[in-house]
Amino acid sequence: MKKINFKILIACLVFVYLIAFIGSLFTFSNTDSEWYLNNKSSITPPNYVFPIVWNILFLLIAFSLYFAWINSNKKQKRKVAWIFGTNLALNALWSFLFFALKQPLLAFVDLLFILATIIWMIYVVYPIDKKAGWLLVPYLAWVMFAGVLNWLWLR
Repeated sequence: MKKINFKILIACLVFVYLIAFIGSLFTFSNTDSEWYLNNKSSITPPNYVFPIVWNILFLLIAFSLYFAWINSNKKQKRKVAWIFGTNLALNALWSFLFFALKQPLLAFVDLLFILATIIWMIYVVYPIDKKAGWLLVPYLAWVMFAGVLNWLWLR
């Protein structure tokens, strides 16, 4: 068992939660808006569920990034950094598109890219570290559910 590299672990946590914070700037101020409350689906969980779930997911993403990073070579590190960075940027963009711009169709298109990058993340990190791949499965499942919720806005 490897010794924990706290510098890298903290860097992964800071990186993931910084991007999560950026996305939350567009979300929290809009979840009680008239637009959101009048249009959300009946299967949408209560508002308090989302920060709980997303904090758990962002923690799992950060751990996945950590395990992939410490177990990858230089070439793999570039790929890991690129795919995690792309995914998290798309994740923050979704909040902007959906909540700030009130564009559920654009947000849905972005969500399809998020799903593709999650699958790609798993594909990239699983051979490097199996834990890193498995840690992303709840993220994939939740984003698929979010896709259903987003799709219902378009109907």
